[in-house]
Amino acid sequence: MSNPPPSNPVSASAAANDVAGEPSPVQWTEIVQQLGAEIAGPLSLALERIHDLVSTGQIDRQSLRALRESVGQAREAGMLGQQLARLASGRLKLTRERMHLTQVLRGVLAQRSRETQARGIQVRQILKPVEIMADGSLLFALLNALMDWALASTHSSIDLRLDLSPWPAKARLVCRFAHRSLDLLDDPRAAEAPQALNSLAWRLVEQTALTMGVLPLRESEAGITVLTLEFPQTLGEEAGGAAATATTDREQALGGARRNKHSSEHGAEYLPSSNSKPLAGSHVLIISQQRELRSQIQAAIQHMGLIVDLVGSMAEASQFCQDGLPHGIVFESALRGDDFEQLFTDVMREVPDFCFVEVLDGQHLTQLSTATADGLARISRLHLDDALPSVLMFELSKGL
Repeated sequence: MSNPPPSNPVSASAAANDVAGEPSPVQWTEIVQQLGAEIAGPLSLALERIHDLVSTGQIDRQSLRALRESVGQAREAGMLGQQLARLASGRLKLTRERMHLTQVLRGVLAQRSRETQARGIQVRQILKPVEIMADGSLLFALLNALMDWALASTHSSIDLRLDLSPWPAKARLVCRFAHRSLDLLDDPRAAEAPQALNSLAWRLVEQTALTMGVLPLRESEAGITVLTLEFPQTLGEEAGGAAATATTDREQALGGARRNKHSSEHGAEYLPSSNSKPLAGSHVLIISQQRELRSQIQAAIQHMGLIVDLVGSMAEASQFCQDGLPHGIVFESALRGDDFEQLFTDVMREVPDFCFVEVLDGQHLTQLSTATADGLARISRLHLDDALPSVLMFELSKGL
């Protein structure tokens, strides 16, 4: 930890080994066991309620809500397992590029603002401007995983502080929250760590950080948890020149998409990233009144590791977004109207770089949002299988 950050991009394995060893087979075995427990537990409860429903023929509103929560918990655990499997695969190709950590963090917080407000949780921020060298997609995944874990664990508010450690300067993100309610601190069980602190959500934070070469240091005392993430490749004046010349595969892929945005209007094909599922864990909402079209869109992006939800109307989409925004929305053009315009206006006011992709019937040239006057990406239904993954990769990466 005492060595200065390297001047050139380094390999994924070297970066991770600078901070901590690769997770052992025993650690991954424990994670798999935990995954099974977090899926099986809620599903067992759901199965009991279904048996009750079959035997009595009745279910009250409270039981129905509990059934929905159990299925939702199992689904969430499964999705976390998908992201952990990506980290464990050994096929990740990390790419280093210059990232403004403060801006990326603010973007994530803006994206999650509806969710935090719906839960009544205040997120207090003290963020100094900091730049680092990091893999953009993993950085985005790490910050979202951090928010998932903190929101599930806190009993009050969340404090985030981003600054630099003493020399040698390293970016340091500190997340602090109360994992116990203040009126329970005198309880003898208060010294025990709540289950949420060691959940799969925490495992995802920990393993994503280690994969990036980021040191996760977690401390808990008197009902307060403090997690410090230290980024070794922090840029300062002495590293700025070297970082500016660093070229990565991801920069080339995204740069090519930006350079060819006008070519895309003439049906040009986009090149996918060399990284394995670089947007795995990102959340996309599909809006279409046609079941066939919903299935077609879902099939076109099923290999990307995205979290996908489906609704059949703009009213359902607006309700869905009340509790928290997805990272992108793919919608059927026939649903454009006043409801869509209101949703579009509200979302873009909160997140100016938000990803909207409009799917049109018939022949239409594929367009990125940077090539349209209203900031909407557009694609023909005929080109979904070929072009939608690349369009989403560009659109979801705009804010990184």
